[in-house]
Amino acid sequence: MEGRKRILGRGVLALWVIVIALAAPLAGKLGDVQRDRAVDYLPASAASTQVAKITEQLPGGDSTDLVLVYHREGGLTPEDRATAAREVGQVAAEHPLTSAPQAVPSEDGTTLLYAVSSTEPGTDEAARDAFVHDVRETVSGEVGGPGALATDAGEVYDSLDGPLLYTTVAVVAVLLILIYRSPFLWLVPLAVAGIADYLSMAVTYALHQGFDISVSGQSTGVMTILVFGAGTDYALLLVSRYREELRRTPHPYDAMTAALRGCGPAVLASSGTVALGMLCLLAADMNSSRGMGPTAAVGVLCALVAMTTLLPALLVVLGRRVFWPLIPAYGSEPKAARRSLFAAMGSSAGRRPLAVLVTGAAALAALALGTLNLPGALKQEDSFSSTPEAVAAMKTLAAAYPQTGTQPITVVAPTAASAGVLETARSTQGVAKAERGRSGDGWTEISVVAAHPPQSPAETATIRELRSALGDGVYVGGPSAEQLDMTDTDARDRGIVVPLVIVVVLLVLIVLLRSLVAPLILVAAVVAVWGASLGIGGLVFESLFGFEGTDPGLALLSFVFLVALGVDYGIFLMHRMREECLDGAEPGAAALTALRTTGGVIASAGLVLAATFAVLVNMPMVQLAELGFVIAVGVLLDTFLVRTYLVTSASVLLGRKVWWPGPLADKARTRAGSDAGRAPARL
Repeated sequence: MEGRKRILGRGVLALWVIVIALAAPLAGKLGDVQRDRAVDYLPASAASTQVAKITEQLPGGDSTDLVLVYHREGGLTPEDRATAAREVGQVAAEHPLTSAPQAVPSEDGTTLLYAVSSTEPGTDEAARDAFVHDVRETVSGEVGGPGALATDAGEVYDSLDGPLLYTTVAVVAVLLILIYRSPFLWLVPLAVAGIADYLSMAVTYALHQGFDISVSGQSTGVMTILVFGAGTDYALLLVSRYREELRRTPHPYDAMTAALRGCGPAVLASSGTVALGMLCLLAADMNSSRGMGPTAAVGVLCALVAMTTLLPALLVVLGRRVFWPLIPAYGSEPKAARRSLFAAMGSSAGRRPLAVLVTGAAALAALALGTLNLPGALKQEDSFSSTPEAVAAMKTLAAAYPQTGTQPITVVAPTAASAGVLETARSTQGVAKAERGRSGDGWTEISVVAAHPPQSPAETATIRELRSALGDGVYVGGPSAEQLDMTDTDARDRGIVVPLVIVVVLLVLIVLLRSLVAPLILVAAVVAVWGASLGIGGLVFESLFGFEGTDPGLALLSFVFLVALGVDYGIFLMHRMREECLDGAEPGAAALTALRTTGGVIASAGLVLAATFAVLVNMPMVQLAELGFVIAVGVLLDTFLVRTYLVTSASVLLGRKVWWPGPLADKARTRAGSDAGRAPARL
């Protein structure tokens, strides 16, 4: 019998070999469909998105717009100006430009600006990058503008894949070694997480091909973090229970079966809740947010499948020796442990539950006030923690042309009405000049230069004035308009996605816990954690990290992740608490027992998840760094404050009311259920 069980385990491994072989061709193609153009992040229905799509269809295709900047602090010399004219002429000779570049000198004589636009690269990102690099090799000045910024951003995202993966693996490996205290055991869940990440890449590519979901550097980076973070969490829970069962069961296969039966339902419920929460992002209008929903859900589900099939099979085949030197022998008892930290926490929450609850809630509320100190919307030039050449050029222009727009606003209008649109644009307040550009397919492009610096409040007012004056059927876009549309759309998405996430998560918890009060406690707790962690970000983003702005999508994405992941741990705790009550324990004692028995493994899982998201803080994109910081801080708050003190104290205070209106709220019915011999499923 035991031999057949070993064969079954090896059969699972063989099946996974086939899965990996089938996934390999697809996973390798994910990078080919990853897009980080502005249109891939823009709101689907925004005017700036329509401009980006229409300009791609104009003669020559999408234009790559650059700004060549020649600058000398003491003032440009005649030789500098001659060099600039010669180099710009060389660029015009080597590349087809939409118009001859004209020099625009600054008033203080320190800077020359040349606007260069070419349709040669079209929509091909590789061709665009080659064009930008060729221009940079030709000119001695700085090369900036939307095209150069897109190239620099793409290179930053491309550089994330290797360091992000290696750093995440290293962090998880160190934590697993410390947790397991074994030279071998940590390798197993880490290898399985790597395979799950590979599988998630293949599934994401297949979804892109089948449903055209947006795949970006941001979404694939977060997917990797989720696979390793959530996957390691599931592994910690499973291995912890498996170790217990090995002391009670002579055969590893039977021990693993009992472990899966015990913690499997909670792991399945928690991962399903996280995936459903992520899929709520499909209701967002922002392309980047909507694309992140399915990719994040794929990461969680692939981690779940790998950790509940491949990991158990590997552990069974390897046997008890994988735990060396702390091998759990059959019939042995674990070493007597000292009074655990979580037992002490539970005791304090049990003695003064009201004081603990009020104090903890007040602390979270105070931290949430830090959101009032969040810096304003993040500008394009502030999106990098380093300073690429395009950003340096933008800063040079901002200093040299403080009262002039240096970044065009693009207007597309029906060709039949373009003459009137051009005149209206020229007469709009805040417009310095407007010129007709390309025409084709019934549309005409008009380039508008504002009288104010890019992304300043005055330029934003000009964009809104243009849209109001030009009316329907005419679209106003360009880099500044794109940033404005992103900010407006994120506000709209929060109003839709946030309530949707709360409702979905609440319904799942009600079904799972068969209660209304307990789910409300968990959801209220994770929402409070989100506010507090975002508030901590407001206190440190500018003062500690030097971030000049906040990504408009930070509030929405951090909410979805923290609510989904926070409820994940709440399920583990409440599931154990419910089973203790079914076994006849009073709710107060059940809450303290659940904390004492699950606190250690939940804390370990929380530390791993927080550490994986903290990896994003070191990435060179401010958006990723801010998101990683807020989620990491939120997971730590949830693990060591909310889960241990607030949820426990609230459960002690409410007693059986915490399970209202389910059967556990009725003491007599609970005892009857216990007497019937219902056995709890331990985590």
